[in-house]
Amino acid sequence: MDYGLLVSTFKRQLDGRKLTQQRLLYECLRGAILDGRIAQGSQLIATRTLAAELGMARNSVIYAYESLAAEGFVVPTRHGTTVARVGLVPAGHGTEAVKRVAELSRRVRGLQRDADDMHDLLPFVPGVPDLDGFALAAWRRSIERAWRQLGPRHLGYGKVEGQPALRHAIAEYLKVSRGVRCDMDQVFITDGTQTSLDLCARILADAGDTAWIENPGYGGARAAFQSAGLVLEPVAVDADGLAPRPEQWRDAPPRLIYITPSHQYPLGSILSLERRLKLIEDARAAGAWIVEDDYDSEFRRGGVPLSAVQGLSEDAPVIYLGTFSKTMFPALRLGFMVVPRYLAATIAGTLGEITRRGHVAEQIALADFIDSGQFARHLRRMRQRYGQRRDALEAALAKHLRDSVTVSASAGGMHLSARLELPLADTVVTRAARAQGLIVRPLSTYRLPGTPLAQYNGFVFGYAGVPAGAIDGLIARLAQVIDTLRRELAS
Repeated sequence: MDYGLLVSTFKRQLDGRKLTQQRLLYECLRGAILDGRIAQGSQLIATRTLAAELGMARNSVIYAYESLAAEGFVVPTRHGTTVARVGLVPAGHGTEAVKRVAELSRRVRGLQRDADDMHDLLPFVPGVPDLDGFALAAWRRSIERAWRQLGPRHLGYGKVEGQPALRHAIAEYLKVSRGVRCDMDQVFITDGTQTSLDLCARILADAGDTAWIENPGYGGARAAFQSAGLVLEPVAVDADGLAPRPEQWRDAPPRLIYITPSHQYPLGSILSLERRLKLIEDARAAGAWIVEDDYDSEFRRGGVPLSAVQGLSEDAPVIYLGTFSKTMFPALRLGFMVVPRYLAATIAGTLGEITRRGHVAEQIALADFIDSGQFARHLRRMRQRYGQRRDALEAALAKHLRDSVTVSASAGGMHLSARLELPLADTVVTRAARAQGLIVRPLSTYRLPGTPLAQYNGFVFGYAGVPAGAIDGLIARLAQVIDTLRRELAS
């Protein structure tokens, strides 16, 4: 060991140290042993000598040596302190073995997408509400009232079903606004839709069971079901929503059927009443559960939100999912499941073994926010604002990209999709747009493997978080990006 290097490293780090001298020396010696700069079986320099080299008290060096000995890195002997022979692997060795260990499981390989918009608030990120327009002052008052109610007994894990006040508020809201048939005992609070999907996959299906999923469809459902070991069966979507073929019922009977019937994600179609009723009938016959994700129906334009599939038939085999990430704000991390009455007690007994509930203050505050009427007022404001932004986006697309894209029909919500009518890959365009500060999600990434790329080549625009006055200029920039790519392709 070149103790001169150790001394220089120690003194360099000492200049801006946040550690004590003893701890810093320990870290330097430990690092040198781990990466092989101090060989196993070699003897450490005497404490008195090292103390003189470092200009520190000998007791501090003794402390560092004793700390190393306590962890088994060195062994005190009659003749000094010897580095233990414990089979340490020097840094850089065994790289291939490390790579093998670091591989993801087969269940989740291929689920990652390019790191683009997970933490961005750039224009056109799908699924992000208008955070600037949120009723923050009213929410603060609800939070303050909630904390004044809390005592020591509320500081442990919460009820696995969720706080009764919030479950009751949600049940009453859903009966009026969505036609859901439920009481509070059927409502279970979760950490959001993704958690709800994970619970559905684990509680209602076994590994190897088949899950039907819309194609194109929501990647979060795909990830939850695939991670649970379910076999995914892509089901096509048309202008009337999910369109399973008769042979799929015969050859790939489902255990779970995931649908976004009120505003198909990402295409925006609405599942027709005829298909809703037929789906319930066929699911009952197949012994399947319908997982209804009602993620943004509050923002339907041109009329009241459509009634939920869950409410069309008494005891329908439907698990109804909702989230406050879209109606409130994503950081709240609260969602809910509504399960059939005959399943509620079983679910309650099972959840206690696989999950724990928290966010007690937030749940109580949200119940207050709903009961006080603030939630309804907030939704009315956002519905009007999102309608204006949707109109501005459609006008801008018609103005700047009339011959380049075809916009899908949609009844509102927080996003729209558009098919690209040019010989350009949507992923190429979106990467170029990203460099210009625009997050436009490629439509092709929503398709399941095996679906022809050209069938869904386009974009998904999230407009809820973009001011209406800024949209025209942003789409003009996207048009410039597309025009540049077209010229490059032609040259």
